[in-house]
Amino acid sequence: MDSVEKGAATSVSNPRGRPSRGRPPKLQRNSRGGQGRSVEKPPHLAALNSGPGAAARAFPLKNKHLGGGSRSLAGSLRAALDSGVFQSVWVSTDHDEIENVAKQFGAQVHRRSSEVSKDSSTSLDAIVEFLSYHNEVDIVGNIQATSPCLHPTDLQKVAEMIREEGYDSVFSVVRRHQFRWSEIQKGVREVTEPLNLNPAKRPRRQDWDGELYENGSFYFAKRHLIEMGYLQGGKMAYYEMRAEHSVDIDVDIDWPIAEQRVLRYGYFGKEKFKEIKLLVCSIDGCLTNGHIYVSGDQKEIISYDVKDAIGISLLKKSGIEVRLISERACSKQTLSSLKLDCKMEVNVPDKLAVVDEWRKEMGLCWKEVAYLGNEVSDEECLKKVGLSAVPADACSTAQKAVGYICKCNGGRGALREFAEHIFLLMEKVVNSCQK
Repeated sequence: MDSVEKGAATSVSNPRGRPSRGRPPKLQRNSRGGQGRSVEKPPHLAALNSGPGAAARAFPLKNKHLGGGSRSLAGSLRAALDSGVFQSVWVSTDHDEIENVAKQFGAQVHRRSSEVSKDSSTSLDAIVEFLSYHNEVDIVGNIQATSPCLHPTDLQKVAEMIREEGYDSVFSVVRRHQFRWSEIQKGVREVTEPLNLNPAKRPRRQDWDGELYENGSFYFAKRHLIEMGYLQGGKMAYYEMRAEHSVDIDVDIDWPIAEQRVLRYGYFGKEKFKEIKLLVCSIDGCLTNGHIYVSGDQKEIISYDVKDAIGISLLKKSGIEVRLISERACSKQTLSSLKLDCKMEVNVPDKLAVVDEWRKEMGLCWKEVAYLGNEVSDEECLKKVGLSAVPADACSTAQKAVGYICKCNGGRGALREFAEHIFLLMEKVVNSCQK
């Protein structure tokens, strides 16, 4: 259900009791250098992602946490940038790492002050401060980074409601079919009572429209409302999002669930995924945990996880070639004893050149190649391929170069996890081709 649902329009008065009005048309210089009232420019609609900062101590940097392999912050930025309805896209943060992620995806950064970066600060505080520095902005679309399943089409429809249909504020909701009961409080209320149903006539789900709840994905509001202290007011409407797109990463326990939802329903950019045909895996720190044991007779001993061997087998059964690579002159005899039946290259000074050679040999484009790496030497490959990942214990340079960070460490199931990730994305490719 992609249709836009609108709530009843209502008005909010300002604190002085006068109806809220937008600002008068701006005066612009004409071609002769004089001033006069010219045709109004379209109102400046800015997307503002209130990213987390150093004060987010309950779940540190939670908005940068991976949701289905893509940073939830990056996912919401992609949707805003690809929607094409914003004159500017911003991230408000006081944290250097969040700033780097924002710039990497093409967003501008507003470095918010310590006054609006406290644990007690609200999104509205940050928005008001942002507007005080940007007089050009007429409308703010406050997009929550904790909603990684937002799609550009949602934002396009809301922008139309604001610009074409004259709404002062629009916010996102989701429809839920949940029966609510009053809370029991000792000494106040000893029994519970139904709040939205008659227990004697309980409706079936299909016979009940349910109720609308804010899902926190976004809040659009015109400048004059925000300056009065409102994110919702004036002529209001809601925008109903699809239930499967209403993912809100508010607590740690939600992340594993959200990751799976994002893989199935998330937005990954304008460019369509291509089916993966080749997976290249770095041996040390990915296939293995990076530990090397040396026997008394100077033979090298390594260990690997059976789950990863099963992952390789499943990939090959799905028609995906798996090849191994290492910059170290590790023993091919030792690797062969693992009986993984994979082509491998060791003592490789330039991994990108070897992967490029393999790609050309198989007649593939880079989008059809996946890469699992964990070191600085893997960085260029991770950036070049269509799908990249690192184990949870990969170095920071490698982590910053990828779209998916595994929950498992190298040599402890990361390869199997990446294989499952690939299968889910390939399912998405197949489904999109069938539509």
